[in-house]
Amino acid sequence: MDMIKIACLGLSGVMLGLILRQAKSSLAEVVSLATCLLIVFYSATKLSSVFEMINSIGSYFSEQKEYFRILLKIIGITYLADFASNICKDAGYSAIAGQIEIFGKISILAISSPIILALLEAVHSFL
Repeated sequence: MDMIKIACLGLSGVMLGLILRQAKSSLAEVVSLATCLLIVFYSATKLSSVFEMINSIGSYFSEQKEYFRILLKIIGITYLADFASNICKDAGYSAIAGQIEIFGKISILAISSPIILALLEAVHSFL
């Protein structure tokens, strides 16, 4: 049911933005940004169940808690970079959107280096 609400909110924002774009383009961008923020804030209300699930999954990683934290950081970077990039693309700044995506990928690579090194050490120990 929540997905229907979000879909209706998103489509309403798009329709209102298209109508306002004909009259005044700056208002259309404000409507687009406001719609995005409303959806993000509504999504934030669902985070408590996600955090509960993450805590229960984290209990299985008692020995490798640091790897689990790294995975959570990677997920956060992915969502944040995608969200910021899409807003920039929507506003017509695709070059900035591309740079955000590249920085997100580099950040993920930098953060994941301990996992990559542990994987290489495990492979090396088998040889």
